[in-house]
Amino acid sequence: MTETGKKQINQETAIIIALIALACGFLGGVVFSAFKATSVSHQHSAGQTQKKPPAVSQQQIDSIMALEQQVAANAENVSAWTQLGHLYFDTNDFQNAIRAYSKSLELSPNNPNVLTDLGVMYRRNKNPQKALESFKKAAGLDGKHEQSRFNIGVVLLYDIQDKPGAIAAFEDLLKANPSAFAPNGQPITQVIKELREER
Repeated sequence: MTETGKKQINQETAIIIALIALACGFLGGVVFSAFKATSVSHQHSAGQTQKKPPAVSQQQIDSIMALEQQVAANAENVSAWTQLGHLYFDTNDFQNAIRAYSKSLELSPNNPNVLTDLGVMYRRNKNPQKALESFKKAAGLDGKHEQSRFNIGVVLLYDIQDKPGAIAAFEDLLKANPSAFAPNGQPITQVIKELREER
């Protein structure tokens, strides 16, 4: 859940766009098609592709049960709520992930990474407006938070059908990191160029 390499947007949290997006972290016709998919990881990207839901392991079940017991015993445990959210995120339990992340943010409201993960869960739970709200709040809290800015662009482009808004969001991302790249190595500058050339 930390940025890697050339300012990559958290790879775990990547809104993966098959053939395009925002490297150093996470992200035309065909190039953008994968943006439409939902994401699967942390501090995540709203468009990360997922071929099929991951199987829930016994270890994950045990961890969830242990964390549920922790938060039942101490509802003020921010770390436990956050970790519980991550586990529900990874097991595709959107509603429980939203519950856990929301409780974490109720206790510690200014965490852009948790807000970003919450936004991805809202998007996967078919609530793009709430997703956008979470991503925008994360971006407002951290002027360098790349993943939230990328996710704003994805939601605007594919869920809200606002291409100019999406382009503006990707341009805002470039202000945070002028050398932002897609996971496949394509610069975000190229993503913007292709969007502008699309008819």
